[in-house]
Amino acid sequence: MSETKTVRFIVKRQKDPNSAPYTEEFAVPYRPGMNVISALMEIRRNPVTADGKETSAISWEMNCLEEVCGACSMVINGKPRQACTALVDKLEQPVRLEPMSTFPVVRDLVIDRSRMFDALKRVKAWVPIDGTYDLGAGPRLAESKRQWAYELSKCMTCGCCLEACPNVNDKTKFIGPAAVSQVRLFNTHPTGEMNKAERLEALMGEGGVTNCGNSQNCVQVCPKGIPLTTSIAAINRDTVVQGFKNFFGSDK
Repeated sequence: MSETKTVRFIVKRQKDPNSAPYTEEFAVPYRPGMNVISALMEIRRNPVTADGKETSAISWEMNCLEEVCGACSMVINGKPRQACTALVDKLEQPVRLEPMSTFPVVRDLVIDRSRMFDALKRVKAWVPIDGTYDLGAGPRLAESKRQWAYELSKCMTCGCCLEACPNVNDKTKFIGPAAVSQVRLFNTHPTGEMNKAERLEALMGEGGVTNCGNSQNCVQVCPKGIPLTTSIAAINRDTVVQGFKNFFGSDK
């Protein structure tokens, strides 16, 4: 009788934010078409290591399971990506899973992405409206701008770009590529443009766009293919123009 084919997973784990990390290896029964999430579910169903030792179930985050929510971000074989679209058949084995190191670890593969959401608050990444009444139809967006806006709107705050960026670490305050790109998105919107100067000035201080080292790692790992480096270049230009406006006291 032939042995059941298995897939080996080496998982970096951590009991809580203050605990030391450790690794455990698991042998998961292989199924055609399985992804990393389904493998983690199998481990959760039967939390036993490859050497037969009972252990606790692995903690991780997931939601949509179709690469839209960004919750299942983790480092898979050294690359930050979404676990839901990481097919085991296309991964080198043993498959190594680690939490993203740019963010504080909560437990195992669960991380705290608060710095990303704080960055969005800093740059006011939303379109403000006055009141809750019907404002009617807003101004039309030019087709050329709409196409760019659609590409930028795909950001799901997954954190992969921050994980890949060498300038995002505990020694710098760089806001990261995602927030910079969102400034470009909301400054393109006819209504959001009213707060354009405020958003740009948020990126002109410490940790702003000038902290980008142009490594271009971000655009290589973005699961949605967002042109992050193009956005950073555009915002760099806009902040220079805004700086001249501030110096000469012009709002035009």
